Amino acid sequence: MQQRYVGTSGLRVSAVALGTMSWGTDTDEETARDQLRAYTAAGGTTIDTSVTYGEGRSEAILGAMVGDVVARSEVVLVSKAGITRRNGKRMVDTSRRAMLTALDSSLARLSTDHLDLWLAHAWDDNVPLEETLSALDYAVTSGRVRYAGVSNYSGWQLARAATLSRTPLVANQVEYSLLQRGAEAEVTPAAEHLGIGLLCWAPLGRGALTGKYRGQIPADSRGGNDALAGYVQPYLSGLPARVTEAAVTAAKGLDRQPLDVALSWLLSRPAVSGTVVGARTAGQLKQILDATLEPLPEQIEAVLDEISTPAR
Repeated sequence: MQQRYVGTSGLRVSAVALGTMSWGTDTDEETARDQLRAYTAAGGTTIDTSVTYGEGRSEAILGAMVGDVVARSEVVLVSKAGITRRNGKRMVDTSRRAMLTALDSSLARLSTDHLDLWLAHAWDDNVPLEETLSALDYAVTSGRVRYAGVSNYSGWQLARAATLSRTPLVANQVEYSLLQRGAEAEVTPAAEHLGIGLLCWAPLGRGALTGKYRGQIPADSRGGNDALAGYVQPYLSGLPARVTEAAVTAAKGLDRQPLDVALSWLLSRPAVSGTVVGARTAGQLKQILDATLEPLPEQIEAVLDEISTPAR
């Protein structure tokens, strides 16, 4: 699997990182183990988790496997702090206390003395940015984190954070795909100017760009789950549906999978360093790992650019 530098830093990540958001909830430990084995066997090195995924279960499952399925020295561990869930409610707290307490918990669950990349998971209007950045800086200078970054920051937030941070910020993890190109308005130009790499979550349009939702909603999919359907629904009609059809048509012409076309398009975009793809099953992950990720022909890339450009 291709390895790419994150922005202008020396950190190298896989073009496709293994996302573990469903581990401990929709994905059991045995399936997670199968996924990690398949991913590392394919040359993947980068595993993305968060203190909030499964209320810590994702990190715990991963921590039990690192050193067993794969050596700690062979993987890039990425985790995030700043979002918690209490009684089903999402809460944002990026205070120094909350961030560093979460970091200690992450390291314990992951059975490691350091993270390769640690991200502030969200912007917090209630905490001074300088305080959040001080936690990132302390994590790096204390040796518990190798590189620091942010997640879901807008363009101006990213620029402000990069300006104030003592420790260079190397990454911004944002939603970005053929079906969600909002990052291009301000985040991409800011990241390019600052030398910060974009790590893209939901690069397959929350599953829509696999083509599995065309004509019907599979009962075993997120779209078929009453609790999760709202996450997928905005990407199943209107412009997103037309873009998906274009990606499917392009894939047929290239004898590739639609998800391969979608990921290849995204990996060619400015400032994009990598993607984070989560799979609930080993079969879904195999489809992703089978993708060639070769650059698209210029004409096809241009057509996809044109049809997916959002109105502004």
